[in-house]
Amino acid sequence: MALDEKAVRERVAAFLAEHDPAGDRLEFLRARFDAGLAWVHFPEGLGGLGAARELQNVVEQELAGTPQINPGLQTIGLGMAAPTILAFGTEGQRRRFLRPLWTGEEIWCQLFSEPGAGSDLATLGTRAVRDGDEWVVDGQKVWTSGAHHSRWAILVARTDVDVPKHRGMTYFVCDMQAPGVEVRPLRQITGEAEFNEVFLTGVRLGDDLRLGEVGDGWRVAQTTLMNERVAIGGAPVKRGGGVVGLVSETWRSRPELRTHDLHQRLLRLWVEAEVTRLAGTRLREQLSAGQPGPEGSGMKLAFASLNQALSGLDVELRGEEGLTYDDWTFRRSDTVDFFGRGAGYRYLRAKGNSIEGGTSEILRNIVAERVLGLPSEPRVDKDVPWKDLPR
Repeated sequence: MALDEKAVRERVAAFLAEHDPAGDRLEFLRARFDAGLAWVHFPEGLGGLGAARELQNVVEQELAGTPQINPGLQTIGLGMAAPTILAFGTEGQRRRFLRPLWTGEEIWCQLFSEPGAGSDLATLGTRAVRDGDEWVVDGQKVWTSGAHHSRWAILVARTDVDVPKHRGMTYFVCDMQAPGVEVRPLRQITGEAEFNEVFLTGVRLGDDLRLGEVGDGWRVAQTTLMNERVAIGGAPVKRGGGVVGLVSETWRSRPELRTHDLHQRLLRLWVEAEVTRLAGTRLREQLSAGQPGPEGSGMKLAFASLNQALSGLDVELRGEEGLTYDDWTFRRSDTVDFFGRGAGYRYLRAKGNSIEGGTSEILRNIVAERVLGLPSEPRVDKDVPWKDLPR
């Protein structure tokens, strides 16, 4: 019998009766996972109750004020690795990885993009060669958020060069502490280095770290990418919240900055933000029926465009003050802090929104072909073995 809202509230009440939120934070989070209150739509024993996805909101309401996970630091693990492990992992992999992933004991990063394979990920050249029960991985990945503090990574590598590019890839969990893994910071326009480049030299991964079948990496990666775009573009936001809320608050509190033209732009962007928010709500409701589809690409596309427009308006509205910058210190940041930093930081950091999680150009192709049903662009390399592709 499926659980309803009343049953979930009773589960939470029983959990709180046995576990004191004022006690050890990590032990509380572990116990919450074991009680099935981490993500209720996951199966029992894996942090869930096999309940409807929307009942997670009930759990969050009831557990407000108790120890919480860090969604900024854990974004890739929660939003990308976990659903992929659930969909393609063995039972042993699920039980090994999901609990410490959710509690934050083990942080995850994503080894997908390469210097020569960004927008067209299927052209990637990082090789994984089988050696008995292990795979030896050599290559370079780039734009890896959080690699400097990650314990594990989701990795796509090429295992067959004699077949077309989409068919010769395999998906792995990569041990970021394994010999041969080197992480180098990439200083960004903000002054920080939340991104990295990762060099893999003779990295040995056991076959028990493979997700899905050999050669099926592209299909597994699609699950990651679709969840990634929902995680970036479809996160819950209250009405008037997010960056539009910051700009609106400046408008209300600083009447001396107002002009008619700025007012018209703010009104248009407020409406756009509300439409995007409602579309995100609809998308999350659709997710309760299964895995995300290509619609998430549209959400992520809208998020990037809106964030860049709002951060630009924020800087213009503030005039000379908007040209100041709070801190150029080079540091390895843990999270993206859109709301704790100044307008200049938001403006510069938002430039990355149209690249990370899929470039806007690629997302427009996905929306056109897989959502609107328009004819696909000609692809001359579709049936060409990867080794014969020009590079």
